[in-house]
Parts: sequence; structure tokens; C-alpha cells
Amino acid sequence: MFDFGIEGYRPHWLNDPGLVARTHGPRLRALSGRTLTQVWTVWDLVDDEWFRDCPVLLDFDDVQVEVNHRKFDDLSLTWNTINPRRPVSWTGFDLEWRSEALPGLQMLRGMTLRGAELLEWIVGNVAGSTADVSFVFPDARLTVFNALDENGLTFDPPGPDQRVHPYP
Repeated sequence: MFDFGIEGYRPHWLNDPGLVARTHGPRLRALSGRTLTQVWTVWDLVDDEWFRDCPVLLDFDDVQVEVNHRKFDDLSLTWNTINPRRPVSWTGFDLEWRSEALPGLQMLRGMTLRGAELLEWIVGNVAGSTADVSFVFPDARLTVFNALDENGLTFDPPGPDQRVHPYP
């Protein structure tokens, strides 16, 4: 199993939104009321940009959810397996973990999570079986979505082609 050069990381790929909900719903629900203390992403030091292939880490008062997408419909949610203070060793790349390195992430630090949502695409195209994970705060939102074989981030509400499965 490929570990993305991250010690201790063992992604658990799921590609059925219902299975994702059954597997991770209780843990996502348990995050409600917790404070977001950090968001970690991997940074490409050569290109000076976010390295979207590696997981996004969201730390809620020492409960860390690790979100990663690959292919058109694979989602891995893991919990408390990655130490962002350890190096990323992916051959051919010069990478490091950075906290709140992307615009918009710093404003979320210290906010209390109102709830998490699984966003299921309901259209009949390539995204049709994709599940995205959204974290809802009182005045903000962060969604880690499948950007076609890598992670993407948005602060926008779900679109009309997404079914929302809330975990309040």
C-alpha cells in the first residue's frame, strides 16, 4: 500500500458514499462542539505550492481527521495516524508539512465545529459517486473535495448537484 511518503499513514480507501457514512459517521458526529486548532497541508518546496496529493489534516482539540482523495471516487478518512512534525519522504519531491499555509485557513483556527457533512454528488457524470467532507462552523465552512485524483479545498456551501448528509 502506498503511504504518500508519510510515516504511519495507511489510507483506507472507500468509494461508496453510503459506506463512508456508515464507517465514519459516528466519528464525524463526535467532532461537533470541538475547536479547530490546526489545519495541515503538505507543501512542495520546489514549486512553492500546496502538494494536493497528500492528505489534509484537521486537528480538533487533539482529535485529528486525515482526509485524502484519489482517482475519481476514492476517499480515505483516517484518524490520528499522521504526525505532521515528521518529514514527508516521497522520492523525487521536496515536501514539508505546513500549518494554515493556504488563504482562508487561518481564519478557521479557534472556531468551534457546528457539524460535519458528507456531500454526495447526485449527477450522472464522473463525479457521480464522489463523496466530499465538509466541516461547518458558525460563520464559515471548509470542504475537502475530490479535485479529480487529488484534494481540493473550498469555503463555499454545497451546490445544487450535491446531497448533504449532516452529522450534527
